[in-house]
Amino acid sequence: MSADLTPAQERMLEGYLRHTGAEFATQKPEDAIATMVADPYVALLPALSGGNGRDEVAEFYARHFIFSMPPDMELVAVSRTVGADHVIEESVLRFTHSVEIDWMLPGVAPTGRRVEIAVCSVVKMEGERVAHEHIYWDQASVLVQIGLLEAGELPVVGAEGARKILDRSVPVNGLLERARRRARPAAARGGEAR
Repeated sequence: MSADLTPAQERMLEGYLRHTGAEFATQKPEDAIATMVADPYVALLPALSGGNGRDEVAEFYARHFIFSMPPDMELVAVSRTVGADHVIEESVLRFTHSVEIDWMLPGVAPTGRRVEIAVCSVVKMEGERVAHEHIYWDQASVLVQIGLLEAGELPVVGAEGARKILDRSVPVNGLLERARRRARPAAARGGEAR
């Protein structure tokens, strides 16, 4: 553990790591639930999936989350902040859309396409137990990468967003430049109309 953390923060972080280990490494829903408070909730906000209360969270983990992950799913931690009662983690989630991922893309058949997204998890802890999880990602980026949304005219990006947090050299402002290019001909047409 880090010398910068208090003993209480170290215990809190250990509890959080037990929880995520049960979700992603051992894939045991009962172990994940055992790391949570008596009345937890989980909210994966872009698809508004998850559960309220122990029974719903247990059902969500067992029926919709832990066993609905593609076999090549990889979670790459980028940064973690440990506060007095929260753990905030920024990650990149990579996978091939080879199975129905109903917690992220309910009702969408597998496309076989590769996806990389930035994910932010805000986890409220009560001591060593998870009280709630708020998990965010850019759903438009997912939809672009699986082919359900065409990025051409929309202000959205695909995997570049996730790649940027891993690689500083990934260029930024592409959407701004595209908007400027579109605005120039429109301004010129406006000037002719006068």
